[in-house]
Amino acid sequence: MQRVRMSSHQSPVQKSGDSVVKSTPEFELADVRDRLMESDSCFDPLLPGLPDDIALSCLLRLPVKFHSTGRTVCRRWYNLFGDKGRFFTLRKQMGFQDPWMFVFSFHKRTGKIQWQVLDLIHLSWHTIPAMPCMEKVCPHGFRCFSVSNNGSLFVCGGVASDVDCPLNLVLKFDVKSNRWTVMKKMMTPRSFFAGGVIAGKVYVAGGNSSDQFELNSAEVMDPNGGVWHPIANMGTNMACYDSAVLDGKLFVTEGWFWPFYVVPRGQVYDPRTDHWESMATGLREGWTGSSVVIYGRLFVVSEHERTKLKVYDSSHDTWETIKGPPLPEQICKPFVVNGCNDRIYVTGRDLFVAVGLIHRLNSSSTDENIKFAVEWQVVEALEVFSDLSPSSAQILFA
Repeated sequence: MQRVRMSSHQSPVQKSGDSVVKSTPEFELADVRDRLMESDSCFDPLLPGLPDDIALSCLLRLPVKFHSTGRTVCRRWYNLFGDKGRFFTLRKQMGFQDPWMFVFSFHKRTGKIQWQVLDLIHLSWHTIPAMPCMEKVCPHGFRCFSVSNNGSLFVCGGVASDVDCPLNLVLKFDVKSNRWTVMKKMMTPRSFFAGGVIAGKVYVAGGNSSDQFELNSAEVMDPNGGVWHPIANMGTNMACYDSAVLDGKLFVTEGWFWPFYVVPRGQVYDPRTDHWESMATGLREGWTGSSVVIYGRLFVVSEHERTKLKVYDSSHDTWETIKGPPLPEQICKPFVVNGCNDRIYVTGRDLFVAVGLIHRLNSSSTDENIKFAVEWQVVEALEVFSDLSPSSAQILFA
């Protein structure tokens, strides 16, 4: 038992005008007891029976959904799980890099925007702080980008739904600090535009302007400085249905529109030459859904053709349907697509997620002759996600 020694000497005399705080023995005992508890807790092990470095390595693997419970265990756990910035800094220092999928969603009836995050290792959901933006916006008008080398998520553009006016706002979410930041605005307000990340820089192009005409301008932003600069015009005014980055180039398609009389346009931008060129005919005609790049090849989850998965063959300018079943029936439109390593993630209405494992059937063949197959599994949606629709999905490592 630790003993507390009470002092019997007189307190210093306070000068006239100084504030006087009368200290009672009970107050002094409580103060000393709190300090002792805090001091003693610093010597308690993080996990009984384990050295702190090993225990820390274990605790840093705890999924975020359990952090609120972990904070109630003891003071040291509270300090670890209560400071997101410190937690993710320690994870980075110890080399932990787990993929998280950030799903930009909105409520179908109220239009309220919210972000949900799926831990792709533990398949558990958690949230991040609300995005600082105006209330009445069209969720589909934004474009979202993930910059993996600095752990940042960017939300650009958008449209104010009450006045139908495009925005030039740029928001950044930093995974390590768990915080949103308002960045410097784009040069041109735009909505429903194309974009992608090439060599760590964010490129945007086309979209709708404030006068409801389609744009042909494009610009680029280096996240390190946050300043936007113009790049070559697209050569045609075009809003975007889908876009992808492949072989260091930005591919933009306006997609098919009912009644499907006009073949969609498509443009390709090469940042090395700052030049746009027309997309190959077979590529733009067969681009009938949301795209993702896996194994250096362009895959599309078709919104037609029984939502089958297909892959583009650049050597023949053709598309080939992937062997395997179509998208699981739990995944309903609208859906969004992203990928990581050899897996495709398709998030549908109510935030059901289909995980497609891509198999290379003849890996010994040349790249042009490789055949693929897909195997699907479904991550069931939570009840609280009922009536949520996805608008974008981005993958970052945390």
